[in-house]
Amino acid sequence: MDIKDLLCPEAVFELREADKGRVLKELARRAAALLEFDYEMIAKALIKREDLGSTGLGGGIALPHARIGNIAKPFGLFALLKPAVQFDAIDERPVDLVFLLLLPEQLPEGQLKSMACVARCLRDPVLAGRLRATRGAVSLHKLLTET
Repeated sequence: MDIKDLLCPEAVFELREADKGRVLKELARRAAALLEFDYEMIAKALIKREDLGSTGLGGGIALPHARIGNIAKPFGLFALLKPAVQFDAIDERPVDLVFLLLLPEQLPEGQLKSMACVARCLRDPVLAGRLRATRGAVSLHKLLTET
């Protein structure tokens, strides 16, 4: 599994939202538009998962995710948050790198591979620093998919 398998160029962007709830809703809205899925279904699944415990991994990184019944393969969105927002992360630091994963219900092993791939990538301090210093969706996508 590779990030380029999860992420199309239109799914990478900079985002300015005031709080975690608004970030999740905007991620759901953008995913719904790209996948031509129901926004409410995605938003509810993300919020339900987040209610189980924060997907803030620490180090300014969050990996919100949910299983979606109609999705055929894992799908990702990446957002660089400016400014960083509180995400109830394990280290209590605000989050500025967010990778949303929507996963098929039928393939639980694919979920683990996808999540591990993204977490490994974003936890690389060199890449994380480069992402934080980069502006523009095209440059962000290139960094994520060519690293």
